Formats: sequence, structure tokens, C-alpha cells
Amino acid sequence: MRVEIWSDIACPWCYVGKARFEKALAAFPHRDQVEVVHRSFELDPGRAKGDIQPVITMLTKKYGMSAAQAQAGEKNLGAQASAEGLAYRTEGRDHGNTFDMHRLLHLAKRHSRQDELIQILYRANFAEERSVFAEGDDRLVELAVEAGLDADEVRRVLADPEAYADDVRADEREAAQLGATGVPFFVLDRTYGVSGAQPAEVFTQALTQAWGDRSPLTLLDTGDADACGPDGCAVPQA
Repeated sequence: MRVEIWSDIACPWCYVGKARFEKALAAFPHRDQVEVVHRSFELDPGRAKGDIQPVITMLTKKYGMSAAQAQAGEKNLGAQASAEGLAYRTEGRDHGNTFDMHRLLHLAKRHSRQDELIQILYRANFAEERSVFAEGDDRLVELAVEAGLDADEVRRVLADPEAYADDVRADEREAAQLGATGVPFFVLDRTYGVSGAQPAEVFTQALTQAWGDRSPLTLLDTGDADACGPDGCAVPQA
């Protein structure tokens, strides 16, 4: 069974939702047969690469809330993250364009290191003092290498703005086609969708239902035919 997760590194609920989903997946009896794929979704696709500002400032401008309301929201998110065992800085974080991070996640997928990289990017953005935006490519290279990627290959991707750009845009078009207007957005076997950072119990229910509703294999029996099996291959007799 495949689970696809549309998310953005700048999305705190994606950070929390991933932890809740993984808690459900860890207890799922068929977890070893579940493939998890991370898909791209930019919350702020129009933001220029160099346009970096404090999270509180971004929230007040984007949503029209007061600074006090924005700070209260960050503290609530910090409590939600802590309940899942996640570190979360409620003050001093910044916000910027995440397109390059999504491109690197597609590179990481090629090397089967996607989950490692996304978790490291989440940690760096939400829990560490150093910015994933303000330090530019050097910081992203450092984090990608920590996830197991080759530094030179990462630098080549970052130097080429079109590298994996089509993959990111394809993910975003697909999200729109599936009806996703926000993230995190979980799609199980292209049959069930779960929107938002739901409690682990909801993910458990979704995994169980999606697994039970998988279509059984329909065998088209066209009669006896030669085949190979555990006991060897049938040899036609003259």
C-alpha cells in the first residue's frame, strides 16, 4: 500500500502531522508493506527566494492577526509539537521560500533518502536556532549531507534552478487535481484522503480501512499454460 503525503517544510502542522501519522504507522500490523512518498506543496509559492522575514511578521501580514495573537498561536503549536515528542522554537524563527528544499527532496527520493531529508529539514526549521533560509545554499548542502546525500550532487542541483523543478510543479498540480487546498494532505492508495494533522487514531483508522479495501487480484484464467514454479519449470513432452 502506498501513502503519499503532500506537505511543506514551512508548515508546522505538517511537522506535527508527520509525527502523528508515524505513530499510527508504527503500530500498524502491515507497516512493512506500506510505502510512504513525500510530495511537494508550497504554502507561499510566490515568495522570492531572498524574501525572508520573521514568522510573527509573516503571520500578522498574511492573516491580519495581531502580534500577540500570532505569538499565542506559536505557543499553542509548540505545545502540540511537544506532546508528540518534537522540539519547537516558539520565538525567533524565520520564514522564506521552500522551493529549493522541495527540489532537494526529489533528489533525495532518487537515492531513497527522502524521509531522512524531510525530517532533518523539519528539525532544522522548527527546532534549531540556525535558519534554513538566511544561510542560503551552504546550509541546505549541510543538511542534505546529514541525510546521506552527496555534497557535490546537491550543489549541482541547487545551482541549476530547473533541476527537479518540473517534479515539484507536477506534485503541486496533482494536489490541486485531488482537491488539496492545504497541507498536510495524506492520500492512501489513491482511494482515501486525510486532511490535516489528525490524531494518530484517525490515521490508524484510515490505514486499516485502506488496507482492508484493497482490490484483490483478478485472475484471468485462459486455460492451462506452461509456467515456472517453486518445483521448477514444466518441460513439454514430445
